[in-house]
Amino acid sequence: MPERPTVTTPQLPSAAEPETANASALIYNDRGEYLLHLRGYLPGAIWEPGMWSLLGGGREPQDATLEHTARRELAEEAGLDLAGLTPFGTEYATDDAGKTVAIAIYAGRWNGDPRNLQLTEGVMLAWFAPDRLDRLRIADTTSDLVRRHAASRHPDTAPQSRLAQPDKHRTSPHGTVPNIIGVHLYLKRPDGTVLLGLRHPDSAFAPSTWHLLAGHCEQENAITCLIREAREEAGLHIERQNVELVHVVHHIDKAGDRPRMGLFFRARACSGEPELREPDKCTQWKYWDPTALPDHLVPYTRVAIAKIQNGELYSETGWPA
Repeated sequence: MPERPTVTTPQLPSAAEPETANASALIYNDRGEYLLHLRGYLPGAIWEPGMWSLLGGGREPQDATLEHTARRELAEEAGLDLAGLTPFGTEYATDDAGKTVAIAIYAGRWNGDPRNLQLTEGVMLAWFAPDRLDRLRIADTTSDLVRRHAASRHPDTAPQSRLAQPDKHRTSPHGTVPNIIGVHLYLKRPDGTVLLGLRHPDSAFAPSTWHLLAGHCEQENAITCLIREAREEAGLHIERQNVELVHVVHHIDKAGDRPRMGLFFRARACSGEPELREPDKCTQWKYWDPTALPDHLVPYTRVAIAKIQNGELYSETGWPA
């Protein structure tokens, strides 16, 4: 597979389409979001392992044009058939042999739910607004491509930052404070022990402290976030039907901080063993007995585990008495 694209040029004329070219699909919706594909973490076996990218692939002999390549890849990878695809540009990449390969980019509009697609490659599909791409593991060239396309669209449909729109109809009522939503994986083995990770000493939050596998919701629902975080952080594979909500903590870390809503999900089934996929964030995974948890444990996590053991669904921490 080619390495990351490094050069962008105007679109490739159809008469000059090379046999070795690839094609990718830049799919957007009416909300100004873009459909991205989380690739499997298979270092050495696939291009950009564990990163978000566009759907697409290499041209095959049966493809009459690169548009046919893009359409075939959409159908094969996600069961997606779009009514219209429009040439947007051409990227160039270098393959393992040092040969330059053209990647034709086709844009198309779709307003469906990616959870309903039949994904056959990679981990998941999800919508993202251009202003949220800096939170993802994504190639700079892919981010630039999405943002260039967003800027090229009509102002009425171009994606805008949700934080930068003072729409009076979207303004929060007086006194309302946005709450941060975090998801947490409560993974329990048959022997009753629970998975915890030791946070890196340089972590901005809770350095050198044990914590459940967790992350913040991006432009996605909570269960999708949980599945993504488990895959990205520890290489664990979880299916939606095996996830259940077991506790909610509404907490404030310290006075003046933004309130947070912590959602704790149990995975009834999970494939894979915990791996250190993000060693800059987590330095160790270990299963602990809930009755003998480590001393250095995130306080609200300790509360949540105790409440889960007691079958309690809700708790609050950090709020003034």
